[in-house]
Amino acid sequence: MSSVFVGIVTWRPDALLARCIASVRAQGCPSLTLHVWDNESTEASRALIAGLTADHERTWSAANLGFAGGHNALIQRAASAYYLCLNPDAVLGDGYIRTLIETLEAAPTVGSATGRLLRLDDDGRLDSTGMVMTPDQRHLDRGAGEPAAGRYLGEPEAIFGPSGAVALYRRAMLEDIAFRGEYFDHAFFAYREDADLAWRAQWRGWTSLYVPAAVAHHRRRVTPERRSALPAEINRYSVRNRFLLRLKNQSAGLAWRFAVPGLWRDAQVVGYVLLREWSSIPGLVDVVRLLPRMLAWRRHVLGRRRVRSVELARWFRPTGS
Repeated sequence: MSSVFVGIVTWRPDALLARCIASVRAQGCPSLTLHVWDNESTEASRALIAGLTADHERTWSAANLGFAGGHNALIQRAASAYYLCLNPDAVLGDGYIRTLIETLEAAPTVGSATGRLLRLDDDGRLDSTGMVMTPDQRHLDRGAGEPAAGRYLGEPEAIFGPSGAVALYRRAMLEDIAFRGEYFDHAFFAYREDADLAWRAQWRGWTSLYVPAAVAHHRRRVTPERRSALPAEINRYSVRNRFLLRLKNQSAGLAWRFAVPGLWRDAQVVGYVLLREWSSIPGLVDVVRLLPRMLAWRRHVLGRRRVRSVELARWFRPTGS
């Protein structure tokens, strides 16, 4: 089986990390490398991680590079055919990695894959069966929170992209969509960076697969219904990155086709921030500040397209369709 590098980026990890790492070691893959990148390391996080890893399997980072920066650092040092992006609050089922790699080995144009993710605290409910895009330019985890029994089973099927919580990426695809040494966009820091990567891959003609035979569990913290209880910084990133995502990846054809639902959703988001969620106003300011960077990315992304807007538009469907 081809080599795989499993990258875990942590920030203030808890005891669930032990289950996560144990599930990786239980995969039985002969060519597997594990590495934990600990953002803004503390004495407590170092003590926890040191008890679970060898010296060469961990990096203490004094700075917090976020999800994007931490994984970029690990991808750059990985010398493997595949990279598994794994959240510290996820637990892999038996054979998860092998099942995905075997599927991708038989499909060279597939750049990424995910399995059937169940809620860790309630495995009777789904967490994600792949990313979906909507006409109002949101990206959602298909099946999130729905009963798992009898749903989204069967053969592998095409999806827009995998949730970054447990995503297997082909290294060749990552290199193909990288820009200025970045795979995930550093500016996103955390949240929606997986959708950005998936969108860029779609423009380059890389497909993605949902493979239900591979099963994992994930403890989902950030959901729309929990927004009011989330830290202000998370909501700020969520607001900001919604606009960054489209500034980079939305072609004129897609913008025109989905102008009405997209602009209506924008108005709702901005209105909510201005009227009720003032702590996210800096996120709107960030969009302006980061505009030159996004325009540089946009020229790179859209200048290298292999897929027409009309083809990509098929992914933007109402939920439930």
